[in-house]
Amino acid sequence: MSEKRFDIVIAGGGMVGAALACALGEQHFRVAVIERQPAASDWPSNSHDIRVSAISRASQNIFTNLDAWRNMTDLGVTPYEQMVVWESGGAEIRFHAADIGEPDLGHIIENRVIQLALWQRMGQLETVQLFCPASISSLQLDELEPQVTLNDGTRLAAALIVAADGARSALREMAGISTTGWGYDQTAVVCTVQAELGNQASCWQRFMPSGPLALLPMETDLFSIVWSTTPEQAEELTSMSASEFNAALSRASERRLGELALIGERGAFPLRLQHARQYIKPGLALVGDAAHVIHPLAGQGVNLGLMDMAELVDVLLHARERQQPPGALPVLRRYERGRKGDNIAMQGAMDLFKKVFSNDLLPLKAVRNLGLGLANQLSPLRNLLIRNALGTLGSTPALTRSQTTTSARD
Repeated sequence: MSEKRFDIVIAGGGMVGAALACALGEQHFRVAVIERQPAASDWPSNSHDIRVSAISRASQNIFTNLDAWRNMTDLGVTPYEQMVVWESGGAEIRFHAADIGEPDLGHIIENRVIQLALWQRMGQLETVQLFCPASISSLQLDELEPQVTLNDGTRLAAALIVAADGARSALREMAGISTTGWGYDQTAVVCTVQAELGNQASCWQRFMPSGPLALLPMETDLFSIVWSTTPEQAEELTSMSASEFNAALSRASERRLGELALIGERGAFPLRLQHARQYIKPGLALVGDAAHVIHPLAGQGVNLGLMDMAELVDVLLHARERQQPPGALPVLRRYERGRKGDNIAMQGAMDLFKKVFSNDLLPLKAVRNLGLGLANQLSPLRNLLIRNALGTLGSTPALTRSQTTTSARD
C-alpha cells in the first residue's frame, strides 16, 4: 500500500472543492483533490447544461482572484441587469443594477462551465494533484495527521481533510457527523427554454402557491428554468409532451417573455433543507453542500459554499502565519464560527420565504403584496437588498473582494 503526503486533502472536485484547491494551491499549500469523475470538457456547441448557478459579485471576485474568471467568460457567462419578482394579481418588485451604480446584478453560468474553468486553473498549478477517477474507502481522523484511503489502496496523509463532496457527503458520514433538516415536499423541474421576447438581461421570478418559478437568462433569448412545485405536478411536467410543457410554462410565466419553447432535456430534483450539526472535527472541515443545503428560490446555494471556502482559506493562512496545525480544533473553530451563523440565517430566511409565499390564504397574500409594494417604493431598502444579494456587505473573506478593493486596503 503506497502513501502520499500533502498539506490539504479535498474530497470532491466540484465547484466549491475545485475553487478551494485553486485558492490553496496558489498559496503554496500542497493539495490533493479526490473526485469520482472528470469535469465535462467536450460538449456540442448548441447544447446547454440544465444545471446553472446565479453567481454573485462576491463569487465573481473569487473566480477573478483565482484567475479562472477569464476562462469562464470565454466558455460563456450571462450578466443580468434587472430582477423582477411578482405574484399573480399582486404587487411586484424590480431591482436594477443602475440604482446602485453597478454594471450588473450578477451572472448566470452553467455549472459545467464553472467546473471546467476551475479544473483548467487547477491543471496549471504544480501544487495541486488530482486523483480521478477515485473515491475514499476509509477515513482516519487525527488533529495532526488525518488520513484517507482511496479505493485502489493508496493512502493520503495530510494536515487537514476537507469534505467538499456534496449533500450526500460520504466523508461526512465516515466522520460520524449527523445532519438536521426536512424535505420541502417540492421538486425542482429544470430545463432550458427559448423566449419569444428575448431574455431582456433580466431574471424573473413568480411566486405561486405550489412554489416559485424562476427564469434565469442565458445568451440572448434563452432562459434556464427552475420551477419548484409539488412532486405530483413535477412528474406531470417532465412526462408531458414538449408542446404541452411549453403551453404550461408560458401560462405559469404569464407570458411576460412571450411564448416559451423547450430546448433539450428536462430534469427533476427533490428539494430539502439540510444542515450538518457540526462543520468540524479534529483534522476535518466541511464546506459547501456537505455542510448545508438550501432552497434554490434565491439562488444562493453555490455562493454560500464559495464563501465557506474563502473563509477557510483565510483561517488556514492565519494559522500558517502563526505556525498552528491546520487540523487543530482551535483553528477550525474559527472557520466554523465565521460561517455557521451566516449559513443558518440564510437557510432560515429562505425557509421563511418559502412558507410565506407558498400559501394562498387571502390575509397572508395581502401582507405579501403590501411588503413587496413597500420594498419596491422605498429605494434605500431596495438598494440594501441588492447589496446584500451581491455579497459585498460587511466584513467578507479576502478572496471575495475585488482586486482594486484589496489593493486599496493593503
